[in-house]
Amino acid sequence: VQLQASGGGSVQAGGSLRLACAASKYNIRTYAMGWFRQTPTVEREIVAAISYSGGSKWYIDSVKGRFTISRDNSKNTVYLQMNNLKPEDTAIYYCAGREAHYSTSRWQYDYWGQGTQVTVSS
Repeated sequence: VQLQASGGGSVQAGGSLRLACAASKYNIRTYAMGWFRQTPTVEREIVAAISYSGGSKWYIDSVKGRFTISRDNSKNTVYLQMNNLKPEDTAIYYCAGREAHYSTSRWQYDYWGQGTQVTVSS
């Protein structure tokens, strides 16, 4: 599975961005997917995860109510809608997938996309 993340950019605090993770070579409808982020001072941490069906979702506390993970299996794509962005959301965001139930551990994911930079200014 190859994953391609896109949609990052620079916004002011309170703004919105939508990240997309497009998969190729294989259909990801049986894959749980996650979005992670990393900064120079914070190790890669999970932000949100979604089951293969989209019926189960998980969010880190700091983004609950602001971020929404979703997927469109017909387009082989997973999304992360980010609203009310804060400067502390600034990071490189990565998508990842695994053939099983979703996990909150980065070590459980087998496939990774390249990162996309999100910068939020105050």
